[in-house]
Amino acid sequence: MSERPLRLLLVGEGGIAGIHMQVLKDLPGVEVVCLIGGVEEDARNFAREWGIPEVGLDLDAALVREDIEAVILTTPSPLHADHAERVIIANKHLLCEIPMALNLAAAERVTTLAEASDRVCMVAHTRRFNAPHREIKRRLASGDFHLQHLVSETYFFRRENLNMQCQPRSWVDNLLWHHACHSVDLFAWLLDDFELEVWGSQGPVHSELGIPMDMSLGLRSRGGVLATLALSFNNQGPFGGFYRYIGEEATLMAYRDELKNHEGQQLPLTGCGFANQDREFIAAIREKREPEASFSSCLPSMRLLDRLEQRIRA
Repeated sequence: MSERPLRLLLVGEGGIAGIHMQVLKDLPGVEVVCLIGGVEEDARNFAREWGIPEVGLDLDAALVREDIEAVILTTPSPLHADHAERVIIANKHLLCEIPMALNLAAAERVTTLAEASDRVCMVAHTRRFNAPHREIKRRLASGDFHLQHLVSETYFFRRENLNMQCQPRSWVDNLLWHHACHSVDLFAWLLDDFELEVWGSQGPVHSELGIPMDMSLGLRSRGGVLATLALSFNNQGPFGGFYRYIGEEATLMAYRDELKNHEGQQLPLTGCGFANQDREFIAAIREKREPEASFSSCLPSMRLLDRLEQRIRA
């Protein structure tokens, strides 16, 4: 007999939800049976596009359904911690989009619930699953590459409050707790060192959006490896995270799932970070084990972000 399909609830109808659906539609034995959205018209359009049979706006009503086993949470960042808590309390498996929370107290609270649960509870720290960064980690572990300096550039919306599809957002993004979270966690994860020295500063606060639009962050490992993070919501140009690994043996550039050398030659790698991540979530459920990027393993990065926030305020 074939294994019965895993029935999923998707929460959120934004851009990142569409990326998850691109992966999930090709995963065998997985069914997204319901979408819980924030705006009814948008949710119905999204469900129609991806063939999701049921649509609603009431998360709690969906969470009491016994036929739904797992939840992928793609709601706005300010809602992540509250929604994650409700999912865990409902005893469902959870993949929560990054960040798990926008402050350390909420991150610790939801992680405590996750650790007490017998469900798979995972955070979408996608950089841990991107092929270039996994290759760098492999080289670091084998001694084939000795990192001296990671230079990370993160650019997102240009002055206006838009999502990754350049559509208007109803909520304001967070440069530190969301976008810097990717790179801070990546650096600490690569070196297996979450006791980093940190410092940082931010640019002026936007008069309407109420957030700093530029940020400069510094990290140093206990072994002396540096990371320099430049983040901007002002930049014109391609969006995304760009990583330059400066090492003794080579200088390598990573963007999404591509890795190039200093001459711009692409190195042979396979795999998609989002696909690897979502497959890991499903595999951990089926194998009844702790997933990579569990809440527990990601919490130390949230503590680093809290320390960075304190340094910036000081």
